[in-house]
Amino acid sequence: MTIYIVRAGDTIDTIASAYGISTDSIIYNNQLSYPYRLALGQALLLNTQPGPEERPIIFTGGYAYPFIRQFTLTQTLPYLSSLFIFSYGFTAEGALIPPPLDDSWMIALAREQDTAPILTLTPFGSDGRFNNSLINSIVNDSGVQQILIDNLRKTVSQKGFEGVDIDFEYILAEDRVAFADFVTNVRTAINRLGYPVSVALAPKISDNQPGLLYAGKDYQLLGEAADHVLLMTYEWGYTYGPPMAVAPINKVREVVEYALTRIPADKINLGIPNYGYDWPLPYERGVTSARTISNTEAIEIAIANNAAIQFDQVAMSPFFTYEQEGISHQVWFEDVRSLKEKFSLIREYGLRGAGYWQIMNLFRANWLLLADTFYISSADRFSS
Repeated sequence: MTIYIVRAGDTIDTIASAYGISTDSIIYNNQLSYPYRLALGQALLLNTQPGPEERPIIFTGGYAYPFIRQFTLTQTLPYLSSLFIFSYGFTAEGALIPPPLDDSWMIALAREQDTAPILTLTPFGSDGRFNNSLINSIVNDSGVQQILIDNLRKTVSQKGFEGVDIDFEYILAEDRVAFADFVTNVRTAINRLGYPVSVALAPKISDNQPGLLYAGKDYQLLGEAADHVLLMTYEWGYTYGPPMAVAPINKVREVVEYALTRIPADKINLGIPNYGYDWPLPYERGVTSARTISNTEAIEIAIANNAAIQFDQVAMSPFFTYEQEGISHQVWFEDVRSLKEKFSLIREYGLRGAGYWQIMNLFRANWLLLADTFYISSADRFSS
């Protein structure tokens, strides 16, 4: 596939003619909306040598809530090895708390597509936020922990899950070892059912990195405890922070290089964001908050406001500014150029694969590029 950057005067007709492809393929691949206007600097994915669409050879996982549109999930599942259903909480007594909406249809749909449905375990309190007191109690009380593990085994078996993902954040520093032991205990139980256990890791760059997100996550211990890990390499640009790339490649690389000193490459999945942010300007810490947008919505905003999309050569991420109702805005998001950089990092370091937070919005060009980058034919797969 070819990545084409839109120039002044381009239309889908002139681009299609220049590359000898159909306008329909450009529209479909890039989810363009009628009347098919383009933004200056927009990156388009052109399918210049159509071939069979196959699941990527690397591991690919995606997180989704049960309120995902069925169309979006159906379109995405053919590219996923695992679907991480978000999420199951638990009480201080070890009882599992299922998602507010029924997830059985997601499990069934995933299994139909030969995608493994994964139970995602989170320590959400009654306010829907990560609760480190709840983490502290579960990792340090062996009796309650065993009740939770028994409930996990029962739910995995009864509902047809094919693994467990442990996504705990804000772990206290003093619970670092106990949390790793908890992951080991869950893995032992779930492995007996024939399924893997993974753990999500905040993006550290050193053993002793300060901060509540990092102190309780010991990369070496957790790499040993779990079957595989997800590096949450996103949220440098976030809702309450200053405008910047969500996953700047220079920062992502630092995390990967540190992780490889503590965890084998074939256990590491690279986290990839499937969203962007729109910040009102000027940014004021503690006051400004960005709006979360999809990558396709970012393009629509640029088109509607005649904004030219730029590409930061350090972060290797697209961005643009625009003005609306007298307020300036800056938008950072992902496109096929920034995704190509992340895929190259996976290949360069021989990582296990990629995990997406999250797949609630369809970004077809991402999946087509991923499959094209890590492609193996059905015949090759059969022979191997």
